[in-house]
Amino acid sequence: MKPDSNLTVALITGAASGIGQELAHLLAKDQYELVLVDQDTAGLQHFADHLRSVHNITPTLITQELSQPDAAQRVYDAVRAKGIQVDILINDAGFGEYGPFLESDVARNVAVVQTNITALIELTYLFGRDMVQRGKGRILQLASTAAYTPSPKMAVYSASKSFVLSFSEALYKELQDTGVTVTALCPGATDTNFFERAGAENTNAAHGDLADPKVVAKDGYEALMKGEMRVISGITNKVQAMLSNITPDGLVAAGMGKMFDEKK
Repeated sequence: MKPDSNLTVALITGAASGIGQELAHLLAKDQYELVLVDQDTAGLQHFADHLRSVHNITPTLITQELSQPDAAQRVYDAVRAKGIQVDILINDAGFGEYGPFLESDVARNVAVVQTNITALIELTYLFGRDMVQRGKGRILQLASTAAYTPSPKMAVYSASKSFVLSFSEALYKELQDTGVTVTALCPGATDTNFFERAGAENTNAAHGDLADPKVVAKDGYEALMKGEMRVISGITNKVQAMLSNITPDGLVAAGMGKMFDEKK
């Protein structure tokens, strides 16, 4: 049964794997219609087949690389062309680039900003305006506990998540009394393909205590449906986020630098 029966369709970016995939399962279980967006065509199709077998639903699939200019507009136009009204927007897509900033691929870091920030802003703007006009809707933005911590060797990624958290919390306040809510989900290191895609699979962080994406998705989903402004997934992460607020940034950065050292 739907937690919010006034809403029908959810759009999820980054839906072919990880937390996005687990959020799709939760929504499908509660009988929401799904629009799934990802750059991985084969992965999307495989997951859609799985959703049909498990939940007896047929999602709408949109293949789009969100690091490309105007990607968000293309997603929005594709949805409108199909006559679909999106009630729930989940901006899950995102990635990082590992390594010292001045030694890394600047194009990859620009793509991180395009995906994690620019596309998120544009999708929120395009679908958010429609939601406000209808007087109902929910938006979930994937931030991170990295939003609280300057992270050497993941500098652009961490900064992008700081933006997502700040932007989402400001928008939450702006949209009060409109019928539209905005929730920022802040997980810690999670057992997805994030580290492999970032080239950080051999770091201490990647070999630490990784969260279950099912648990992270459940925390985010429940907070989204309650209309909460922010949820930090996991007790340890809640404590670490609190401590980062009272610890000098230099010490926080030093600690994160050790987390992203190569594991010996």
